[in-house]
Amino acid sequence: MPVKHAIHILFLFIIALVCTGPLTAQEKAYPKNGEGITLFLKRFNRTGGAYQKAFIELNKGKLGKNNSLRMGVEYTLPPLASAPPKKNDQPLFGKSLARYQVTASDLKGACFYLVSGHGGPDPGAIGKMGSHELHEDEYAYDIMLRLARNLLTRGAKVHIIIQDAKDGIRDQPFLTNSKRETCMGNPIPLNQVSRLDQRCAKINSLSRKDKEVYKRALFIHVDSRSKHKRTDVFFYHKPKDQAGKRLAKTMKSTFSRKYERHQPGRGFSGTVDDRNLHVLRHTTPTSVFVELGNLQNRYDQQRIILSNNRQALANWLCEGFAADYDHYKRK
Repeated sequence: MPVKHAIHILFLFIIALVCTGPLTAQEKAYPKNGEGITLFLKRFNRTGGAYQKAFIELNKGKLGKNNSLRMGVEYTLPPLASAPPKKNDQPLFGKSLARYQVTASDLKGACFYLVSGHGGPDPGAIGKMGSHELHEDEYAYDIMLRLARNLLTRGAKVHIIIQDAKDGIRDQPFLTNSKRETCMGNPIPLNQVSRLDQRCAKINSLSRKDKEVYKRALFIHVDSRSKHKRTDVFFYHKPKDQAGKRLAKTMKSTFSRKYERHQPGRGFSGTVDDRNLHVLRHTTPTSVFVELGNLQNRYDQQRIILSNNRQALANWLCEGFAADYDHYKRK
């Protein structure tokens, strides 16, 4: 075969590979009807904030209002290898869940301070279920860890104020009690006022160093009332704190929607109120105090002993934070 003819055939073969092969680094594509940047990039296995940022940089001038996609416009996709999902480790989550990926960026720029109630020498309320004791601090801690992990995967900065070096996220229904919890490494005092002052001081110290403008603290507890009284989730904010009130109401609205979807007909009777609580008064960042049901009531106990329910509570608290942060950014 003549050399010239062979080169021509090779050229046609390369063109065929380019046209019919898989999507390459600088390939272009058209969005489908209703797609935003997130869904559009996900269709091509590009998820996470790094890909979205690279996509916006590559397509300046082609995007609509608020970086919306325009139908009929061909967009350049960022290379797959240029921005892999970010991986991180948080040993407090336990061995199997310590590694997490930052898969979204909707909470980038937000900073959270998470506090599970009681801990150390103080177990908080104690409920009974058969022969098992349910300790408030253990269940509040597990839900808090799940919430922290959710926030981190969405790009937030998270400070876990109460910590247990051994107990990560646990799926058992009955969580064993311990006194290992610390306030970020410092022993937790038995005296109530000293205990509360310690965690407030830690949050305020961190907040002074954090550069983020949007900062929110959450105190997670489980209520204890008469065993005959079934309750929903209560949200409390500092009196006259409009930002705290808005966050609490946003969280309540999120829970109402989730209950309507997952338990239609049940209704949601959670409330939002102001309370002159010590931790709300003495914490610098906007704060909300949440009570997750009645530890003594057998129906409410199901809310916390089942790991799927604890995860749902964490998911919904995270969604409330995300909605509040989105509102903050659009002001």
